[in-house]
Amino acid sequence: MDFKDYYATLGVPKTATAKEIKQTFRKLARKHHPDVNPGDKTAESKFKEINEAYEVLGDPEKRKKYDELGANWRMYEQAGGAPGGGFQGGDAWNINFGGGQGGGFRTMTPDEMREMFGDSDPFSDFFHTFFGGVRGGEDPGRRGRPGRTRSARQGRDVEHELELGLEDAFHGAMRRLSIKQDGQARTVDVRIPAGVGEGSRVRVTGEGGQGTGGAKSGDLYLRIRIAPHSRFERKGKDLYTHVPVPLTTAVLGGEVDVKTLGGKSLRLRIPPATQNGQVFRLKGHGMPAAGNKDEVGDLYATVDVELPKQLTPEERAHFEALRELEKGAKQTA
Repeated sequence: MDFKDYYATLGVPKTATAKEIKQTFRKLARKHHPDVNPGDKTAESKFKEINEAYEVLGDPEKRKKYDELGANWRMYEQAGGAPGGGFQGGDAWNINFGGGQGGGFRTMTPDEMREMFGDSDPFSDFFHTFFGGVRGGEDPGRRGRPGRTRSARQGRDVEHELELGLEDAFHGAMRRLSIKQDGQARTVDVRIPAGVGEGSRVRVTGEGGQGTGGAKSGDLYLRIRIAPHSRFERKGKDLYTHVPVPLTTAVLGGEVDVKTLGGKSLRLRIPPATQNGQVFRLKGHGMPAAGNKDEVGDLYATVDVELPKQLTPEERAHFEALRELEKGAKQTA
C-alpha cells in the first residue's frame, strides 16, 4: 500500500493555512467536478483524489494525525503494515470519518461518492486504513472501512443552473423555483444576494435530496449565469459603459448625463478638447461585493463623440469658417 501525499494532491505546501487549503480545494473541485466534466474519467478520478485529500487536510484533527503518520511512515511500513502491529501508534489512528467542511464545495461521504460514481470502493486503501473509523450503525466486523449507515442517510446535494439579468445581480432578487425530484414537483423560494457573479454558487440549506431514516436533507446549490446586458459590461466589481457626447461638448467642454445600473442619473463633467474613446471613472457606482454591500466597485464611462449626420446651411458655414482658421494656423506654424 503506497503512502498518499495529500499535500501534493492539492498542490499546497505542508505549511499551508486552513484557509489556503480550503481555497485550493474549492478551486480544484470546481475544475474537476463531474457536472463540469461529464463522461471525463480523468476528471472523475482527480475529483475523488482531491475530495479524499481535503477530507483529511480540511479537518484539524485528521491533519494532525496525518502529519504524525507522514514522519513515521517508513517505520510503520517495516512493522508489518497494520495499525496496532509493530508500529507504536496505539489508538492514534482510530478516528471517526467525519463530514465535510461546508461552505461551497465540500467533501463527500463514501456513500455519496458511491451514489455519484457507482464505485464499490470510492476512497483509497490508504485512506480506509488510517481514516476509516467506525460510524454509528456500521457492522463492527467491517472495521477499517467506512461503513454504510443502514437506517439513516443524509440526502444528496442538488445543483441547478440559474440565469440572472445584470440588474438582478446588482440589486439581489427573489426567485421561485420548481424542482422535480422522485417524480414529484415542489416550489422553493430562493433569495439571491446582491453582487453575485458569473459562476457564483448560492447555497440553499436543506432544499436538496431528502434524507432517509430521519437524516437531514441535502442542500440545493444554484450555479449563477449572468445574461449579457445591452449597456453595461461587468469585470469583477467594476462596470463599463459608453456615453454619447456631442461634438461641440467634446470640443468646448460641458456636462452629460450618465445612467448607472442602479437607476441613478449622474452628471459627468467633460473637459474641453476631450477625445473620442477617453475613459472617465465614476467611483463607487459599480457592482456591490457579494456578502459585503459596503464594498462597491467603480463605473467606467467611455466617451463616444457624436458627429453630425446632417448640417444646416448655417452650421456648414461655421464649419467652413473653422476649416479656414485651421488652414491659417498651419501656414503660420
